[in-house]
Amino acid sequence: MPDLAARHLGAGVVAASDDAFGPKELLLLPGPVAFTPGVFDHKGEVVDGWETRRRRSPGHDWAVVRLGTPGVVQSVDVDTTSFAGNAPSTCWLEACGVEGHPAPDGLGDWQVIVPRTRLAADAHNVLLVDDRRRWTHVRLCIEPDGGIGRLRVEGQPVPDPRLLDGLTVDLASQELGGSVVSATDTFYTSADALIRPDRPRTMGEGWETRRRRDGKHDSVVLRLAAAGLPRLVEVDTTHFVHNATAFCEVWSSDDGVTWVPLLERVALQPDTRHRFLVSGSPATHLRLDAFPDGGLARVRAFGPLTSQGRFGLGLRWLNSLPDAQLLSLVPPELGDAALAARPLVGGGADAVLASLAEALADVLRPLLAG
Repeated sequence: MPDLAARHLGAGVVAASDDAFGPKELLLLPGPVAFTPGVFDHKGEVVDGWETRRRRSPGHDWAVVRLGTPGVVQSVDVDTTSFAGNAPSTCWLEACGVEGHPAPDGLGDWQVIVPRTRLAADAHNVLLVDDRRRWTHVRLCIEPDGGIGRLRVEGQPVPDPRLLDGLTVDLASQELGGSVVSATDTFYTSADALIRPDRPRTMGEGWETRRRRDGKHDSVVLRLAAAGLPRLVEVDTTHFVHNATAFCEVWSSDDGVTWVPLLERVALQPDTRHRFLVSGSPATHLRLDAFPDGGLARVRAFGPLTSQGRFGLGLRWLNSLPDAQLLSLVPPELGDAALAARPLVGGGADAVLASLAEALADVLRPLLAG
């Protein structure tokens, strides 16, 4: 599962009650906590994390994170590494889902998704989330004060399908909900890096396999964010100078089982972004075969959503919206009917809309099917 609060997805810490000792922005640094004891500045010991002052009045501290991509949160890691004598006693996590890009003081209708939980000091505190709603922001609350090194928010991206209508997008992108189903080898690095939306900065931000000695080849299977029509495939070997994959083939599937050729075997160059025009049928999965082994930085598949893919995204999005956000999208007189209609069940956009009252169907049609 991707970290919805990852900086490479666009997440940011937009507000905090206090960050006197450690800047709030350090919560989302990509690497592990790197604390060097005994280094001081004018504030005190330099920490690698978010740390608030000692609270002398009732209350608690908090930090608000705008998720890089909205989604359903499945677990959080409240990492107190290096905060041994100054970790908070407890924490809880709240979330909200909003339209647009409001300022922090415009956020509201916070819902508790992780109840108050005791924290272990100098440790990873992994907390499961049993909530299937889609959120745009989370608020980490700590009591009474103290330091948190990192916050990771793992979950499933749920993009706003309205933002994709009429566009060509990277159907495999992690940002939109694409995922790695399987990879033959992850000895050096995870294949999940292949579908990150950012550009790689080092070889370590790609997928590298061990050296094959068996005459076979490596492969990776990607599940697209939604059914689409791949029209351009990008295979990027950036930073792989002496160990790039030599050749590749790309296959597509509309069920993840039966594969048809999308890109015939082609030679790859080291440290190069390769772009190939392709023409294939609607696909839900891609498989890249890498010959014989080596490294790839990114794999992208650009194309439009199919009508079925757009409907699937719309259905998942509408069903997972928090009540307050859904109510903001429909006229007040239809609010109760919209809430009562969920969950909308698949079967095609026409069938779903036909099951609704005409007024509600008219409002939901562009949201559900574009």
